[in-house]
Amino acid sequence: MPIIVYLLLLLVFSFLLIKSTEFLVEALNRLARSSKLGKFALTSSIIALATSLPELFVCLAAALEGQQALALGNVIGSNVANLSLVIGGATLISGTLPIYGGFFKKDLIAIFLAALLPLFLLLDGRLSRVDGLLLILVFGVYNYTILAKHQKQKAKTQTRDFGILRRLNHKGTRRQIAWVFLGAAVLLFSADMIVKIAVQIASGLNLPLIFIGLFLVSAGTSLPELSFEIGAIKKKQIAMVFGDLTGSIVANATLVLGLTALVSPIKIVEVGSIFVATIFFIIIFLLFVFFIRSKRKLERWEAGVLLLIYALFIFFEFFIDKV
Repeated sequence: MPIIVYLLLLLVFSFLLIKSTEFLVEALNRLARSSKLGKFALTSSIIALATSLPELFVCLAAALEGQQALALGNVIGSNVANLSLVIGGATLISGTLPIYGGFFKKDLIAIFLAALLPLFLLLDGRLSRVDGLLLILVFGVYNYTILAKHQKQKAKTQTRDFGILRRLNHKGTRRQIAWVFLGAAVLLFSADMIVKIAVQIASGLNLPLIFIGLFLVSAGTSLPELSFEIGAIKKKQIAMVFGDLTGSIVANATLVLGLTALVSPIKIVEVGSIFVATIFFIIIFLLFVFFIRSKRKLERWEAGVLLLIYALFIFFEFFIDKV
């Protein structure tokens, strides 16, 4: 089958992946409104996890099919994309992104360390099941900290919590849960097809599978974050933008990669690609922090710089793979 057909199929199943994710995000949005969670806590712990489901399902499908390089490339590529393509694209489309409060001081340090943790664990050339358990534990601690901080700021009564449980038995809520299961089923099917198609594209273009994961697959699985953050910026829900950004990066680097390693330990083959991706992640992260700390906002031209660096990332990865 011609490569162009596989590329078109990749677009089709990426679209299905995005639409099924939208069902889940909308359902969790409604849950959040009834649970009274703060916007940053909500997006960091719940919606960020939902928008990371494409990465999770694609990585698990890749691990089950023995394509761990695709899973690793997808996670690393998604995190680089989140700090450049996603936040830069959302700002470029929607306008200036202002910074309110001081939450980014600790939270950005947390996502930086969480994103680098799996790369540190990969120094011995593999990500074992023990490493996977450690990453999942870090994900749990991060979310516990976020929710605990919220509970200190907004004490919630047991009555309100039981009210949430009662609402789960509501007819409308049951229908919503049914949509969640349908969305999850479509998401799983789409993820499996994306893995199969990515393998064919890598073979047809004579490119390493990790390269396909770093760009083609990761760009597609990052689209839910892009869509969510564009809408949040337009509605001036800045806390939700940064909640989704930080939560998605942490979820990708810890939960997604941790579960993948539990299913099938990951061995590094393309060391050069991982090294280049790590360097670019650090550069983009430091530049992003500099932009938002200097004027307490991210302007359109700064977003353009982030997108330019992402383009350079693609160029250098392609160059490394061809050398």
